[in-house]
Amino acid sequence: MSNLKFDFTVDKQEKTVYITREFDAGLDLVWDAFTQADLLDQWVAPAPFKARTKYMNFIVGGKRFYAMVSPEGQEGWILQEYKSITPKTNFKFYNAFADKDENPAPTGSDWDFTFSEKGGITTVRITIYNESLERMEQMIEMGFIEGFKASISNLENLLASKNKV
Repeated sequence: MSNLKFDFTVDKQEKTVYITREFDAGLDLVWDAFTQADLLDQWVAPAPFKARTKYMNFIVGGKRFYAMVSPEGQEGWILQEYKSITPKTNFKFYNAFADKDENPAPTGSDWDFTFSEKGGITTVRITIYNESLERMEQMIEMGFIEGFKASISNLENLLASKNKV
């Protein structure tokens, strides 16, 4: 599996992170892993953290509100609002840190996910545009790169287990 593409580029000038990742799984399964709360909660948090979705409404204008929960039970809340959805191809959301009462931080980021499949390999391209360089640097200082890579490893394991079913 190590021959699967995983490009991760941080462009501070553009305030944008570009990620391209291939998965050894079909498009339907990968799409579901990115768009269904029960599956997202199984992979999106890097260990030892856990993700816990309070609610998710995957429609344009809908939201996902979830927490990254530390082993000690501390919660870091995130609010995402879906801006566009083209089934099995693309979706976009606005992402912001929030408090437990759903009050978002003043700045956030726009996430754009594009999905394609060729020969049983699904490619996901993610573009994360940050409203401010400060927010992007804060995200990176909080361990985003390492955490995202760990989450993707969780996703690979989840996809492998679902592929066997």
